[in-house]
Amino acid sequence: MEYGWRAAFKMLTRTYYHDYRLYTIRAIINRWAPPNENNTKRYIENVCRITGIGPDEPLGIPSTNPEHWMALGEAMSIQECGTQLNHFEMYRGWKMARE
Repeated sequence: MEYGWRAAFKMLTRTYYHDYRLYTIRAIINRWAPPNENNTKRYIENVCRITGIGPDEPLGIPSTNPEHWMALGEAMSIQECGTQLNHFEMYRGWKMARE
């Protein structure tokens, strides 16, 4: 599972944050789960409810605000899979993605 989290965090922090310059939940989810394939509005609402972060609130720089990015990853996992995953695995995946 750590490697799955590693891949997810690399995608979020490197591709979405650095390459696409997406800094908010709304911007990220609109790219991740576009309206032509998903109920994007509901997805954004659920992720915001779970994380406690507003849809247009900047998540911050991944290296200085890791808690926002890990919360986003977990909320997206809950939205996609319907269950919470092991936090230790998630944290190890985060560390591997930042190396």
